[in-house]
Amino acid sequence: MNPRNPTTLWMLVLLTLALLFVAPFAGRPMLSPVAIWQSTEGSVDALLFWKWRLPRTLAAFLVGVALALGGTVFQAIFRNALATPFTLGISSGASFGAALAVQLSLTLLFPNLPVRHLSAFGGAMLAVALVHGLSRMKRGFSTTDLLLAGVAVSYLFSSAIMLFQYLGAPDKSMDLLHWMMGGIFVNGMGSVWILLPPVALGTLVIMLQTRELDLLLLGDELAWSRGLDIRRLRRILFVTVSLMVGFAVALCGPIGFVGLMVPHVCRLLFGAAHIRLVPASALAGGTLLVVCDTLARTVISPAEMPIGIITAVLGAPFFLWLLYAGRTEL
Repeated sequence: MNPRNPTTLWMLVLLTLALLFVAPFAGRPMLSPVAIWQSTEGSVDALLFWKWRLPRTLAAFLVGVALALGGTVFQAIFRNALATPFTLGISSGASFGAALAVQLSLTLLFPNLPVRHLSAFGGAMLAVALVHGLSRMKRGFSTTDLLLAGVAVSYLFSSAIMLFQYLGAPDKSMDLLHWMMGGIFVNGMGSVWILLPPVALGTLVIMLQTRELDLLLLGDELAWSRGLDIRRLRRILFVTVSLMVGFAVALCGPIGFVGLMVPHVCRLLFGAAHIRLVPASALAGGTLLVVCDTLARTVISPAEMPIGIITAVLGAPFFLWLLYAGRTEL
């Protein structure tokens, strides 16, 4: 497959559109497009499609876009294929923020505001600040050290979440445990409309920085020599990714490995130039999570499998392959 051939990207666009059309009808029970079109308002099939299947498919796609683009950006910033929102602790920070909002019942105090999403964004920014602060405390802080700092921050927030589970009421603890396994928890289009603006804005910002992301891959010194303000760019990208990941995690929990697998595979298929890599990663990430979500709600139907289990089953071997093959440095 020629990565410079634009037909390849258009094939991915068509595949994405096809899956977005098919996924809401797939599952148990199978739904027919004709039956949905002819069904009356309030019928069981219409409610199942419009209130659950379609919003869930769209939400899964947006979450996949956010996680995949987060991995693409961080891998360019740190020039390391292991750098993702998950490994840098940002997903755990967002999870901490969302869990804190639930434990403090802030969602009940401000029912008309997306409190959990904003709190998750704050937690993601806190994780970024901690990792960045650790990197400034030591001279010669390498990319490996930064990843280790991210792992440490991730464990810090995970331990705080476990404390919430231990001290919280049984019903909140069970809800938190279920949410931590990852899933697309939507009922109606409300969550989709909350998630759409930050993901769309984040995607636009990242698309406008594709040239700068290419320069980052060349190294800081060469990027500086080309007139790139690296600190300003990193601040913009950190805030952008934290916003997208925070809102995504608030909805679906900490789903791992999407930001690890998707950018690397797209880099192999479409090349390293971000003008192609960014849209390819967005489409592939959304498509992957739609497929995983469809499997999650059909494999053990009428029960449902946490989507985080499926992504972990796919991602853990992929992670080990990256380490074994020595493909961590970009």
